[in-house]
Amino acid sequence: MNITAGLIELHIFRAAKDAPEEIEFLLLKRAPKEIYPGTWQMVSGSIEEGETAAQAALRELQEETGLLPEKFWVAPLVNSFYAPPQDTINLIPVFAVQVRGKSKVKLSNEHTDFRWVKKGKAKSLLAWDGQRNAVELIHEYVTKKKKILKFVEVECGNIAKPAK
Repeated sequence: MNITAGLIELHIFRAAKDAPEEIEFLLLKRAPKEIYPGTWQMVSGSIEEGETAAQAALRELQEETGLLPEKFWVAPLVNSFYAPPQDTINLIPVFAVQVRGKSKVKLSNEHTDFRWVKKGKAKSLLAWDGQRNAVELIHEYVTKKKKILKFVEVECGNIAKPAK
């Protein structure tokens, strides 16, 4: 068995329209031809050769939603899953990104629908415990419910793109 880290998880949020002190998470519905069709998820994707996990997260943000980051953090969480066909344990760094409230989502062909939802609804729609835990952790950080919690903010302009 091998341990690998070739995927990212990116949770996108904005200030809630009806309560600016709260946040809404963007969830995407997987297209019928994708693995786990019809499930709701955050942005996820593969890290390309020569790319860092942070670079992959920002690229996937653009590819899957067309959104631009206002703030970008590394969440203090690594999700994981076991893949029987490859006999691998996959470690997935988790990122959080804040976008402007009025940003327009432009879906890729990987998804058929999107929703902006508050924490409780996000947790009820996400399929895996790790994803739900990430939503809870990000919500606590952003709404200052855990003041001792510190996320590492990454300056998007400081993330160089890999040479092609």
